[in-house]
Amino acid sequence: MAKRILHITNGSNLTDYLRDLDFEDEILTWQEMLCEGPTIPSINSTEFFEVRASFLKSYYNIEVNNSELQKELEKLDDADRYDEINLWFEFDLFCHINLLGVINLLHQKEINKPLYLISSGRVEGEKNLMGLCELSPVQLRNHYKDKVRLTDDDKDLAITLWRTYCGKDHNIFKPYIVKKSNFTYMSNCLKAHLKRFPHQKSGLSVLEANILRIVKDNHVKSEHHLLGYSLNYQGYYGFSDIQLKRIISKLSLFFDVTEDGVELNRKGHEALLKRYNYASEINNDMTYGGVNRLEFQFSVEENKLVKTIFNGN
Repeated sequence: MAKRILHITNGSNLTDYLRDLDFEDEILTWQEMLCEGPTIPSINSTEFFEVRASFLKSYYNIEVNNSELQKELEKLDDADRYDEINLWFEFDLFCHINLLGVINLLHQKEINKPLYLISSGRVEGEKNLMGLCELSPVQLRNHYKDKVRLTDDDKDLAITLWRTYCGKDHNIFKPYIVKKSNFTYMSNCLKAHLKRFPHQKSGLSVLEANILRIVKDNHVKSEHHLLGYSLNYQGYYGFSDIQLKRIISKLSLFFDVTEDGVELNRKGHEALLKRYNYASEINNDMTYGGVNRLEFQFSVEENKLVKTIFNGN
């Protein structure tokens, strides 16, 4: 008798790709961006989805389709019919926070089926890290064949990291950066997360500073061109276009847009030189789980988050 399998994917593009490759099992498409906005530990609750819907509407003007959402989540209501659950999530922070959320939802619904992780990233013969939808059909099938079963320790780690993310002290992540697990890219993602808080000297996150360096070092023709650069050169973040558009808009005080293209202005050069702390002027007030990013800054000297001291430049 064939195994009854549930696949949980990181979005509709991958779901469509799997269907094109004749994956006939049940697929639950997880469409969230838990790496931004407030979260609470209890995902299996009405409050959680209300908090998320409010955030997505106010920050990105996204209306959550509740009937579509519930239709997807109902696939977990009779989980006893599955023999295993496969989690398809990529190497980046965007996917890893979603992955933590999904594993915790399964835990809270007391679904104790074998969990397997299919994760992309480094691929033999390829120069760059690759997303699942960037893999060829042969590569994707090989990833599926080489899927990794998550241990109880892996699940416990995911539960701990989710609670930490929803909490008020993200320095608690630090010891887990060096913890061994079957989450190959978790260490990279945790380090990337801490560095998306404002730098203590410049007020720029690593991602914001990278965007300004793109402007400085390249002939950027327009803000749309800058968005393309930013999408392709963001390391372990994996942000979508709407997220990066918002960040670029917040950074507009650092560059001028003319017919000749996008160029750093004086403030932009000063920010990259770390002459002033521009965090309050940028005013990127995004919440990460349980913490507003403006309440903390990343100290390179101490290699940790420190409480923000508000004062004028």
